[in-house]
Amino acid sequence: MSKTFDTLKELLIKQNTLSEADINQAIAAHGSMTDDERTKLEAERYERERSKDQKITLEQYLEASKVLDSAAEGSDEYNKALALVEKYESGG
Repeated sequence: MSKTFDTLKELLIKQNTLSEADINQAIAAHGSMTDDERTKLEAERYERERSKDQKITLEQYLEASKVLDSAAEGSDEYNKALALVEKYESGG
């Protein structure tokens, strides 16, 4: 993956969203992305936006907590579980 994609992926994980300005800044700093990278990034961004509107159940929270105990920190699986746990604990 390109430096631009990696930078934007990290920013998406950190902020849980990306603006077009964020994308344009990264492209200006590190160069363009491939079509495949752009598609993957947009899909992840869409999934995060869609999941903002969903309520987290106690069952989902408990399952995500188990994943946090077993998954490697920083992995996609870990980050998704962490997002669920944080959302549940914040009242989501």
